Amino acid sequence: MVLGLPLYEFTLLHVAISLIGIITGILVVPRMLRSEPPGWLTHVFLATTVLTSVTGFLFPTPGFTPAKAFGVLSLVLLAVALVALLVFRLAGRWRWIYASTALGALYLNCFVLVVQTFQKVPGIAELAPTQSEPPFQIAQGVLLAATVLIGYRVLKRFHPPVT
Repeated sequence: MVLGLPLYEFTLLHVAISLIGIITGILVVPRMLRSEPPGWLTHVFLATTVLTSVTGFLFPTPGFTPAKAFGVLSLVLLAVALVALLVFRLAGRWRWIYASTALGALYLNCFVLVVQTFQKVPGIAELAPTQSEPPFQIAQGVLLAATVLIGYRVLKRFHPPVT
């Protein structure tokens, strides 16, 4: 039981929150590329991405795992993104700090999605049972390359009006 829920139900809740964070994060990127000011979708992305990390810490796993390290890193990135957005209102250098930390947190969530897909989805899991095989490495490499390319474009184009 986690938060009064059977582990299976808590896992479903965690996955649902994670997917909402990933989907809204992906939807926020084109808005950043168009220099649109952050709106409600950005807030949903940031809130659900924070919740993804927080709920991840509640799983009954012993010790400090790679998943927990990702959670810590994600929360640090998100804290900086939230300060840049809510405290400094994206003024000056806080624009690129926000963009890079928000995209970094989205990347980490997508990285975990690829890991979980290769672990849990029949057919895909068979392609890379130890996650050291080329299909897994290629998927993660494509994700990293896409994130770097999109991140570069966002940093060049994201100039929303300061509020």
